[in-house]
Amino acid sequence: MQAQTTILIADDHPLFRGALGQAIGTLMPEARVMEASGMDEVGSLLAASKEVDLILLDLTMPGVQGFSGLIYLRAQHPELPVVIVSASEEPTVIRRALEFGASGFIPKSLDVDQIGAAIQAVLAGDTWIPPDIDLSGSEDAESADLIRRLATLTPQQVRVLMMLSEGLLNKQIAYELGVSEATVKAHVSAILDKLGVDSRTQAVIVASRIGATQRSPTGAD
Repeated sequence: MQAQTTILIADDHPLFRGALGQAIGTLMPEARVMEASGMDEVGSLLAASKEVDLILLDLTMPGVQGFSGLIYLRAQHPELPVVIVSASEEPTVIRRALEFGASGFIPKSLDVDQIGAAIQAVLAGDTWIPPDIDLSGSEDAESADLIRRLATLTPQQVRVLMMLSEGLLNKQIAYELGVSEATVKAHVSAILDKLGVDSRTQAVIVASRIGATQRSPTGAD
């Protein structure tokens, strides 16, 4: 007997989650659909269930800054395919999603049949992007190098970088993660080394430059 397919929809818009879940139910009646409205809920569901086969991840929701959620999930669960579901259809955004480890990219404008085809392709082990999107361009050398560097961060280092980008102090990060300030300082030092920068501010700026995180509106340009 074939195991049940479990798909986790991570999006902060309940109407879209409901519509997407209904579409999946129509196309794949045997599938189990789980829903999360933020990254904390995603983490809790993944910790509670080892049966998730695919995550459909929005780029904009609580706990996610740019591609940070994708980077974190790829580091924490490298065996679990993640497909970005986004209102954006910019080739640069799609290309960077794939470079950060996404197994596919589904624009929210697609119809139900196309979404179903995309999900089936990824579950079969393929990578799926919209057929009419031209990804022939390439990143500049500096951005490509930074993407490679970000991919070397551990899951905890990704979380620390996300919190740095939110402007949290070491003691605040330590409290949120339940670790000592010394541990946070060690993570920050490792992040600076891996990104090839000299300060926390530079780390946040270079990560935000390619959408890995987003600085607060008060951040310097």
